[in-house]
Amino acid sequence: MYKQLFTLSLLATSISAIAQSEASDNVQENTDTIDDIEKVVVTGNFRQTTLAQLSASATILNQERLRSRQPSHVDSILNIIPNVNFAAGASRGRFIQIRGIGERSQFAEPINPSVSFIVDEFDFSGLAASGIIFDTKQLEVYRGPQATLYGTGALAGAVKLSSNETGSEAPDYVEARIGNKDSYRVEAATGDDINTNWGYRVALVHNRSDGFVENTFLNRDDTNNIDETALRFAVDGNVADNSTLALAYRWYDIDNGYDAFSLDNDNRTLSDEPGFDEHQTHAVSARSTTTTGAGDLILIATHASHNIAYGYDEDWTFTGFHPFGYTSFDAYYRDVETQTGEIRFVSSRDAALFNGVTDWTVGAFYKQTEENLLRQYTYLDSDYASEFAPTTTALYLETETRLRDDLTLVAGIRAENYDFDFADNRGLTRDNDTNMLGGKVALQYTLGKHFYYASISRGYKGPGFNPDNRVNDDQRFFDEEYNVNYELGFKGPLLTPDLTARAAVFYMDRTDTQVSDFDVITREDGTAGFIDIIDNADLGTNKGAELELSWLVSDVWQLSASAGYLSATFEGYTLADGTQVNEQRQAQAPKWTGNLYSEYALTDNVTWRVDIDYKDEYRFSDGHNVTSPSTTLVNSELVVNHGNWQTSVWIQNAFDREYYTRGFGGFSNDPRDEYAFEEPYYQLGNGRQFGVTAKYEF
Repeated sequence: MYKQLFTLSLLATSISAIAQSEASDNVQENTDTIDDIEKVVVTGNFRQTTLAQLSASATILNQERLRSRQPSHVDSILNIIPNVNFAAGASRGRFIQIRGIGERSQFAEPINPSVSFIVDEFDFSGLAASGIIFDTKQLEVYRGPQATLYGTGALAGAVKLSSNETGSEAPDYVEARIGNKDSYRVEAATGDDINTNWGYRVALVHNRSDGFVENTFLNRDDTNNIDETALRFAVDGNVADNSTLALAYRWYDIDNGYDAFSLDNDNRTLSDEPGFDEHQTHAVSARSTTTTGAGDLILIATHASHNIAYGYDEDWTFTGFHPFGYTSFDAYYRDVETQTGEIRFVSSRDAALFNGVTDWTVGAFYKQTEENLLRQYTYLDSDYASEFAPTTTALYLETETRLRDDLTLVAGIRAENYDFDFADNRGLTRDNDTNMLGGKVALQYTLGKHFYYASISRGYKGPGFNPDNRVNDDQRFFDEEYNVNYELGFKGPLLTPDLTARAAVFYMDRTDTQVSDFDVITREDGTAGFIDIIDNADLGTNKGAELELSWLVSDVWQLSASAGYLSATFEGYTLADGTQVNEQRQAQAPKWTGNLYSEYALTDNVTWRVDIDYKDEYRFSDGHNVTSPSTTLVNSELVVNHGNWQTSVWIQNAFDREYYTRGFGGFSNDPRDEYAFEEPYYQLGNGRQFGVTAKYEF
């Protein structure tokens, strides 16, 4: 696959050189379009900048590119982006990995996320079930540590969803989608100016599908269904001549099924107690900006309340399925309350230091979370309950110094205190208080329309512990992890204004790498039980490269491609079963990822799009050897524009390829062979989907 991607890149470069012979007016038109693409504003940064001038490897997908995937959730977008992967183990792929780093599941243990997940002002890290796509202006994915910006949640990077603006600027619309598997989706948004100073926007979405699983025991085809509703209301305006205030409310009601695993890995389940994956959220935010002669004073406050329920039929069968069978159900109920507060001052040019060459940003951040867990499990003598209360306090500073007109030095530092208190109803109490330091230094060089950068960034992730009382004392605690990222990057046109590229090579040195493992125990009835364990490996190494190309072949045809290469290993680790690992590939880290996208205007009103994703083989877990095979998925749509109407006829996974979104191994869950043989078990991704989407703007 990498040879094919390399050949495509060379072919694109060669053909683009020939394209220079096109008429000058066509070249100018295409150049304007490229400039528009590269002037996309980055919102996940202290200062307003463009993607073309950001000293980081990042991808920004605008509204039209998002719509080309017919998305309902962020997991349907991530395959576009190089060196990004996700794991399901739930109704959605809500566990995200960037450059091989990220969580894969959460059960009873409290976890510290490795990837920050931000929606407007809200920090939903570890809660990516809230990643429903609606009224979304753009998706931003930052690869590599983002400690200065986001602290302990961004060891691997960050994902941010940004919504449309309030007022009359963003379009009003109604959109409806229908497809196979009894799926439909309705979305609507409207906004306007209340007066000359204030504007509002409200958006609503409802998404429904039976899913691709058939429960043959219950004779139902909706036990792995999707049923999601979300609402956003926002208002902002001027409270004084130099002050603005933005208020927002978000509500999510997710009532999905979870019935994904079968003994024969065929999407035909036998569960008599299908699982569930539910999530209800109420969240409010406030952001004020006061402009002074020295700069902008920004205050941000958020509060979010989440009620989360997750449960599954552990035996995957019905009572009486087999004489050696067992019956077990495992359910987790979480109430999570999170408050954040941030104060930030972004200097103006008039307040720049050292004779006006150094812009600066200084701020303080506070986040407090209280998580109450109730676990109801067949094999527990009584319900398990715990309280986990982590608190994060941080100070940060970032400067941008113009050494010359074409050379800028960016330096950022963040000092963070992370502490937590934990108690459960088994008498276990734990607390911790840790100080961590991270940041970034980057040198940016601009040569005409070409942008080069070299950076060193350091991210971190808080320590923790394993709450299961069956864990050995020497495996009870694990230390904080640090990740130092060395990166070189380039952004700009290649040979011709019609072809732009963003490229980066990186080397990440991880210290005390947090590794997620599990131990398998044999219960008295001969069935397998599991103990989740997180421990530290001596070090981890994640290195690779990323390339993104945008090429305007002509005034009617646009191509884009992305490719990611990743080599991710860890060393010096003892598995839960006592096996000493000298070196091993990290889980959820495919060696190659790629995407090829074509958009061709058949007429002034009809556009044909083809979208191809590639993902190489990768391990599902650090604790077993089951892998996901390499996969190529093809999506396509035909879009017709007529006045205020847009109609799309689309197909996803056009060739109905079988692929997996989660996998387990190292045990048997099959009573038919008396649990004697270790077998792989897979959660299958969606099969072929097709349908029609109609959108009306007014």
